[in-house]
Amino acid sequence: MRFSIYTVQTEKDKTDFLDVARAIYQHDSNWICPLDKQLHNTFEPGKNSYFQHGSAQRWILKDHAGNYAGRIAAFIDDEKKANTGISAGGIGFFECVNEQDAANLMFDMARAWLEAGGVVAMDGPINFGENDRFWGLLVEGFTEPPFTTNYNKPYYQHLFENYGFQVYYEMTSNVIDLQNGIDERFDRIWNWVNQKEGVEFRHPAKNELALYAGYFREIYNDAWQFHEEYKPISETRAQKFAKEISHLFVSKMIPFAFVRGEPAGFLICTPDLNQIFKKYNGKLNPLQLLLFMFRSRNDFQWYRKKGILTKGHAIAVGIKPKFQQYGLETGMIMSSIDEVRKLGFKSIELRWAGDFNPKINRLHSAVGAVQARKHFTYRFLFDQSIEFKRYKPIPMSRQQTETVQA
Repeated sequence: MRFSIYTVQTEKDKTDFLDVARAIYQHDSNWICPLDKQLHNTFEPGKNSYFQHGSAQRWILKDHAGNYAGRIAAFIDDEKKANTGISAGGIGFFECVNEQDAANLMFDMARAWLEAGGVVAMDGPINFGENDRFWGLLVEGFTEPPFTTNYNKPYYQHLFENYGFQVYYEMTSNVIDLQNGIDERFDRIWNWVNQKEGVEFRHPAKNELALYAGYFREIYNDAWQFHEEYKPISETRAQKFAKEISHLFVSKMIPFAFVRGEPAGFLICTPDLNQIFKKYNGKLNPLQLLLFMFRSRNDFQWYRKKGILTKGHAIAVGIKPKFQQYGLETGMIMSSIDEVRKLGFKSIELRWAGDFNPKINRLHSAVGAVQARKHFTYRFLFDQSIEFKRYKPIPMSRQQTETVQA
């Protein structure tokens, strides 16, 4: 056999798992190494709450000479498994040389582990955690990725599809060029929204993030309940998200919409930290972290003045169904865009417009955003006699429509 596969067990194995990517991309100038600590913590039960209702395993692939040839992780989220029609596990953090045999060996190993865990399909590449990071296989737009956005070699698509993976859904990321003017149609919608009685837009102060985490949870759980794989966000997870955002905080990038005082919508946007971290090659030591925290004060002023930080990316959006005809998406963007531009940001990438969500795709188009990259999320059914079905579009049910009209 040309390749050997090893289960990650020791501390050295854990380091090797991280180093595989550096070997694969050593000559790729567009790749930006994710932070080692962030990936390491994904697989630490004390750091990742998903271990409270799931499990994960990692493997490393080497060639006959002992060189890194690939890596893969597999995971089962018992909560997700219980809430979907087809019980699916996940694979992710996949890296591989351009050899189908190498990829097949890793896919087979992950499949065997997942089958033993009681699932009948594997989705990938996905994250053992939230889907706002490390999700999907890049198939278009092989440029420098935003922070926590998957980047991979173009040939990975063939490795997945030759094995038998099928596209479960597509996700498009589109960029707003802040140096260009917004289409006048968008201005008209903004004026219309501003005239609506009881509609307002607020931007949280840093000391209000715990409060806004509650608003976020309320809106998210209402807005995303119609998704096929919906899982409600707990208070603990919402507060954890707020704590993470506090390290990426620029108030004008986080608009919330309210209607007659009720939390109605949110748009979470953060600076693209890959512009800052790319020089570290994934290894951020404690002194460098302290320096980063110091320079991040006052809306990342030091980095903005140096011209290092010019990009932002929207990582989450949600609007309660009963308010989805109020133009709140437009309002949230327009309530922020001038101030964000004044801070020196030149572009904002709007991430994860799924092909199952036509409303978000129309919004991206309306604001003049142009495609930057596209990711596929694949599914492989272990029993090939089962009919493959793509991810269901988000339904706009009669109940939602009637609520809006009421």
